[in-house]
Amino acid sequence: MKKNRIIEQSFAVPFHYKVLFTQGIFEENNPLFAEAIPEPNTSRIPKALFVIDKGVSEAHPKLIAQIKAYAETHQDSFELAGKPLEVLAGESSKNDPDQVQVVLQSIEAYGIDRHSYVVAIGGGAVLDMVGFAASIAHRGVRLIRIPTTTLSQNDSGIGVKNSVNFFGKKNFLGVFDPPFAVINDSDFLTTLGERDWRAGVAEAIKVALIKDAAFFEQLEKDAAAIVERDMPAMEDQIFRCAELHAAHIRGGDPFEKGSSRPLDFGHWAAHKLEQVTDYRLRHGEAVAIGIALDTTYSFLQGMLDEDSCMRVIRLLMELGFEIFVPELKQHLEQAEHPDSILRGLEEFREHLGGELTIMLLDKIGHGVEVHEMDTDKLIGAISFLEELASSNPVGNKNILHL
Repeated sequence: MKKNRIIEQSFAVPFHYKVLFTQGIFEENNPLFAEAIPEPNTSRIPKALFVIDKGVSEAHPKLIAQIKAYAETHQDSFELAGKPLEVLAGESSKNDPDQVQVVLQSIEAYGIDRHSYVVAIGGGAVLDMVGFAASIAHRGVRLIRIPTTTLSQNDSGIGVKNSVNFFGKKNFLGVFDPPFAVINDSDFLTTLGERDWRAGVAEAIKVALIKDAAFFEQLEKDAAAIVERDMPAMEDQIFRCAELHAAHIRGGDPFEKGSSRPLDFGHWAAHKLEQVTDYRLRHGEAVAIGIALDTTYSFLQGMLDEDSCMRVIRLLMELGFEIFVPELKQHLEQAEHPDSILRGLEEFREHLGGELTIMLLDKIGHGVEVHEMDTDKLIGAISFLEELASSNPVGNKNILHL
């Protein structure tokens, strides 16, 4: 009998990237973007392929011309790889496999290699899709993200995940691949509609609830200013939210090898709601409902006190979020029905790749992981949210009568 032989490998790979904040990124006298691209390991000037969310180019009709002028001014730093490519806006970019193909074809056509750059400009969905294409081309080309929505600037654009939707499931195909850099330009926020201006704040509420009570209190104080589109208040919440997300990635489980995802508080229901509403709900809007649901469930389970529960509900509603949609109630008697919110728990467990792990609250600023949820209590939480939504609890501290 032959002797078994083993070679055991163990190594660590450091990752480093900056999250930069600016205004007027493509103003010719702003050197930040040009300086973010370092000298390559070859004598040639690196290429940069720009991929732009169509919604962004429509809202900023001079953007492509600005990029071309900026590239001309800073030609010693980078070379523009053809005309910037425009792709579908929003979740459509992740739902349509042809969008990935279009990006890959441009990477191939313009000779984008591992010393070149793909520059993605858009909301979180477009960043996800372009990042996925960049990650699988040549086993990974350098990606610079320029998020253009509140949500992508304070959350999705900061992380290391790239993905597209498949089999009707959110983020079914994807990779973990850190960006080369992330550059937030607050000027892009000025053209956002009310829904997109507000939606990303749900992620700030999420991370505040599980990590930073003082940040939650600041969001309560700034809620009216954010609704009134006060830019300094928005910039402050974006910076703090991005800071907390980056710190978690740095000190936690960035490639999600375990079965826990604390930053997905409220997301198991949100992902399902996006799907069953055919993405009528923006991601942040679905997260707001998911936060309301898991917060109410935490209260009904006796984990969270009533006053804290109502502070969360009140803040969500003051910011203009819905806390209930009819899709929450459909097919509750059939947990396995593909359109039941309860089916979202099993799909979330599958997505985790291990046991079900859900983050709940025991106080504002601190989350607690659980591995099962009581169906009757969940249904009860949904009923309470329906009642709260119809009675408008903003300003009413005693709306819950249990």
